[in-house]
Amino acid sequence: MVAAGLLAAPMGALAGPLDLYVERTAMAAADLRCGFFDPGLRAALEAGRIQTRNAALRSGASADDLSRADARARASAKTVICDSEAVMAAAAHVRNAFDGFAKLRQITYPGETADWRADRTASAEVHRWRLAQQTEFAGGQMVFGLAGRDTRPVLLALASFADGQAPFGARLVLRDSGRASQPYLDLRGDLDLSRRMPPAGARRSYAAEARSKAGLDLRPETMGAGWAFRFPAEAAERLATLHPREAVAVEFLFSEGVPVRRVYVEVGDFAVGHAFLRMAAR
Repeated sequence: MVAAGLLAAPMGALAGPLDLYVERTAMAAADLRCGFFDPGLRAALEAGRIQTRNAALRSGASADDLSRADARARASAKTVICDSEAVMAAAAHVRNAFDGFAKLRQITYPGETADWRADRTASAEVHRWRLAQQTEFAGGQMVFGLAGRDTRPVLLALASFADGQAPFGARLVLRDSGRASQPYLDLRGDLDLSRRMPPAGARRSYAAEARSKAGLDLRPETMGAGWAFRFPAEAAERLATLHPREAVAVEFLFSEGVPVRRVYVEVGDFAVGHAFLRMAAR
């Protein structure tokens, strides 16, 4: 019976990541039919669903595995009897499990090489990082992610260079899923993110739309004067579709010296953090 597959995904201690993904996807699909949850809780469930998707991918599930699991979950949700005792109990369990999560304002999503730090604290006056990953590289440091004052943050790269040079441009380079449906993951030994980039023929780049000096509101205390580059909204949406173990690169462009300086970013749970930011205030 479908109700068994909907029961309390967060409490399924014996279930594997793919099983949890099926359960949360089925419950999300059932909610669309039956209206079990308010918008805030619905968004919290969606963030949890994406997190189990990423966990399944990290554990070795393929895109085809997820596609089949998704189809199975949505098919089972079509048979839900909304007011049945078992289904109502399952919805109540999910409501209780996710209610506390829906009230969170800040959370950190650990990665293999770096964390994503999410912050959905309301602020109409101050620009802040909403979802950010900070990294140091040879000759500088960078903060990359979503920043802004409200619920519509923009994708930024903010970087400082030890030699004081100023890049005139930047571009975000990532896998083009239209040319390569699967990630290129060389996971041998160390955590070198350069080996998790697709080959040149399978890449897509987004040029920065704007450039400005890095403001104090977004610049970490450890960072000197730097430069901020804003990328198109489509780039953030594309980033959210990638495998959590692959990498993207921010390439800073210079007119003197080395023409391109490349900084790598672990995709990690960017999609989960992005969904977390969309959660309505509770």
